[in-house]
Amino acid sequence: MACAGPIIITAVPHRHIQTPIPFHFPPMARAFLGSTPSSSLLTTSRLSSFTPSLITNQRRRSLRLTTAAVVAMSEFPSEKPIQPHPSLEVIGGGRDRFLPALKDLNLPYKPFPVIGWNRHLETIFASFYRSCPDVRFRRECLRAADNGTVALDWVVGDDLRLPIDAPVLILLPGLTGGSQDSYVRHMLVRARDRGWRAVVFNSRGCGNSPVTTPQFYSASFLGDMREVVEHVTKRYPKANVYAVGWSLGGNILVNYLGQDSLSCPLSGAVSLCNPFDLVVADEDFRKGFNNVYDKALARALRRIFSKHADLFNDMPGEFNIPLAANARTVREYDDALTRVSFGFNSVDEYYSKSSSSKFIKDVKIPLLCIQAANDPIAPDRGVPREDIKANPNCLLIVTPKGGHLGWVAGPSAPLGNPWTDPFVIDFLVYLESQESKASASSTDLTAAETLV
Repeated sequence: MACAGPIIITAVPHRHIQTPIPFHFPPMARAFLGSTPSSSLLTTSRLSSFTPSLITNQRRRSLRLTTAAVVAMSEFPSEKPIQPHPSLEVIGGGRDRFLPALKDLNLPYKPFPVIGWNRHLETIFASFYRSCPDVRFRRECLRAADNGTVALDWVVGDDLRLPIDAPVLILLPGLTGGSQDSYVRHMLVRARDRGWRAVVFNSRGCGNSPVTTPQFYSASFLGDMREVVEHVTKRYPKANVYAVGWSLGGNILVNYLGQDSLSCPLSGAVSLCNPFDLVVADEDFRKGFNNVYDKALARALRRIFSKHADLFNDMPGEFNIPLAANARTVREYDDALTRVSFGFNSVDEYYSKSSSSKFIKDVKIPLLCIQAANDPIAPDRGVPREDIKANPNCLLIVTPKGGHLGWVAGPSAPLGNPWTDPFVIDFLVYLESQESKASASSTDLTAAETLV
């Protein structure tokens, strides 16, 4: 059923449970490409209070700077360069430009004992046992041009607390993921504590969003992304807008940044656990223990499909509805439904043409990519290092451990936020501060030119 208007969704707090960390995991009934089990043991945390910044009347500007602004920025003293710790791989054409934002990169990456030493153990532990902050959402259902529907979950009360020019952060969860997921909520809370407005972009059918047409979403479909970004930028025209994507959400985000590079209004972005090369990811996904993730994710996709299967009755073309309803692997599901919906001749063509590794060279805004070298689902060999090195707008951080959406390390481990969260926020806050300096300098120069 389509949403007729905003819906208030209240996340029910879980009772805090003080128990030793278990090492015998329950049967995996949910996917690990960005989806948190709703029945897992979760701890809660409350949103911290903050003092909103003063509302200004000055219109915010994009990071695409004028020549005058660039000249003015050169007058600011440069920050002391950071030397990343040898345990981290830090490369990219934007390395020198963005390293001042990440001051803690000089510290070693230390996986949490036992949990962080095995990529599968870390991936499963984070999915089932990471704490999930208690957040109340106001849902906005956005009807797309083709009558499809996506759900935007805004934090209740932010419009009353935050100024109209507060920066906005769009969050893109992984495949089958949504605003219910712990890694999404941790990022949302951290951004909100810094005075940012955050919104979760739940793709069609995800996060209990309605499905109103016989089409879900895919790794390469950018129609919904474009409409969401346009909607958010029009709603907050005085604010800079940024985005963070995880796993498949990261692949969609980088595809958007590269393919729409000349028209993208975002001021910066972060990609985490991006599979990048979907052909490579598909190859590894069907090997060894990864079969467990494959089957779990296929179950999650079948559940979403079964809720809306009637929409696909009597569909023309090559749709294989029985196979989609009973798919045992992600590849079977994509072959039966996804690649047909989006006009690909084969599932291999779909994976090849949907890989964001092909488009990262064209990204024109600041982009931070964080990967784990031992990620079982987003293989390290699929990371397009050479294109990242050649792009002056990109920075890549690769940790030696982390699993997929795990990163059980740092002061909040093992139950708190991922190791990556502070670096993501520091990067985005740095971009916002640099944009503010450039905007102020550009305004001063314009005023001076007017006087002349």
